[in-house]
Order: sequence, then structure tokens, then C-alpha cells
Amino acid sequence: MPTLTNFYTIQDASHHKTEDDCWIIVDGKVYDVTQYLEDHPGGDDVILAATGRDATEDFEDAGHSKSARELMEKYYIGEFDTSSTISTKKGYYEKFTTQLKNKPYMGFSVAVVGISVVVGFLYLRKK
Repeated sequence: MPTLTNFYTIQDASHHKTEDDCWIIVDGKVYDVTQYLEDHPGGDDVILAATGRDATEDFEDAGHSKSARELMEKYYIGEFDTSSTISTKKGYYEKFTTQLKNKPYMGFSVAVVGISVVVGFLYLRKK
């Protein structure tokens, strides 16, 4: 009989980021590390800071050992649904563009700074 795999999204993981309920995503896999928080050598705050998003880069940067990677399998609960990252990135883009549209003077400020830099460069070049 085939084993069913659970798939989780960023939104799913974002609901599990407390000391009492903590999930992380590393290398396309989702782990419930709630029971491991107290035992983590780097402290629970390091793990808690990596919840609700893909923490692969944080995990790799820390240089975890082979035994740490093997220990993670104990906490494996499912696969990360990569299709959810597209909607998350799109939502971020839409939020960012909306913020820019709501600040009409931002473009003016950027233009003033740009023109000032060019004028200053030309002035120094003349000397």
C-alpha cells in the first residue's frame, strides 16, 4: 500500500511559529520541531526566527552536521508545496506596488536626489 505524503504551503507553516507549535521548512520538507526546541544547541530563538518561511538558507549557513540532518528526519511531517511560493511572491509584489502608488511624492523625491547627483557630478567634473 503506497504511503500518502502531506503537502504544506507557506500559509500552513505560518500558523505554526510559537514555542508550543513550531514548524520549519528546509530543503522542500516540512518539520514539526516543537519537541526539539529545548534541545537545540543554538537555542529555540534561532529556530523560532526561521518559522513561517523557507529556512533552507539559514539551515545551510549554520553548517549543520550529518547527524543533525539525520535527526531532522524524526520531525518530518510532509513536503513543502512549492506552488505556494508563486502566490506569496505575487502577493508581495502587489503589496509593494500598492504602497508605491499610495505615496505619490516618493517618485518626486527619487527624481530630486537623482538630479542632484548628476548635477554634483557634472560640477565636480568641470573643476
